[in-house]
Amino acid sequence: MRKRLQFKSLWRQPLPVLLIWAVLAFEFGLALWEQQWPAAGVAAAAFLMTLAPLVLVSRLGVRLPWSFVVSITAFIFATIYLGEAEGFYQRFWWWDGALHLGSALGFGIIGFLLVFMLFQGDRYAAPAWALAFIAFSFAVTIGVVWEIFEFGMDTIFGLNMQESGLNDTMGDLIVDVIGASVGAGSGWLYLHGRSIGGSAALLQQFIDRNRRLFRKFRK
Repeated sequence: MRKRLQFKSLWRQPLPVLLIWAVLAFEFGLALWEQQWPAAGVAAAAFLMTLAPLVLVSRLGVRLPWSFVVSITAFIFATIYLGEAEGFYQRFWWWDGALHLGSALGFGIIGFLLVFMLFQGDRYAAPAWALAFIAFSFAVTIGVVWEIFEFGMDTIFGLNMQESGLNDTMGDLIVDVIGASVGAGSGWLYLHGRSIGGSAALLQQFIDRNRRLFRKFRK
C-alpha cells in the first residue's frame, strides 16, 4: 500500500512537469505509430529519466521543492529529447553550452546542499569557503566524468558526441567551471546572508522542506 501511494504521488507534480510528460507520451505514441523506433526510444528514455530523480528522492526521504522538480525535469527534457530527437544541438550552436552552464550551476547548488546536509546544517562546523570549495569540486567532477563518457561513446560506438573534439571538450569544461563557481558561490553567499538572484530563496526552500536533515541549522 505504501509503495502504491508513493507511485500515485508522482503524478501530483507541478503543471510544467505534467505538460512535459504529456508531450513525451504523445511523441512516444506518434513515433510508434509511424514506426520511428529511435525516436520512440528517445522519448521513452527521456520520460524514465525524469521519473528517476523523483523515485530516488522518495526512497531517500528527501522532499524536493517544486522549483527543483521543474528545473530537473525541464533540463532532462531539453537535453535528451530536444537535444537529441529534435536536433537542437545541431540547430542552435549555443544549446550545448547553455545546458552545460545550467547543469554545472545546478550541481554546484546540489553539492553545497549535500555537504551542508552532512553537517546537519551546522554552519560553524566548517568555514563557508570550504563548503563552497567542496561543492565546486563536486560540480566540476560531474562535468569531467560526463566528458569522459562522451569520449568513451565516441571511441567505442563511433558516435560524435564531442563534435569538434578537443575544442568542444575544453569549451564544455570552461563553461562547467563557470557554472560550478556560480552555484557553489551561491552557497557561500547564502551562509553570509547574501544571494545571487533568487539562489538564497531556492536554498531556503530546500532546507525548510527537509528540516530533519538540517537539525543544527539556525538562520
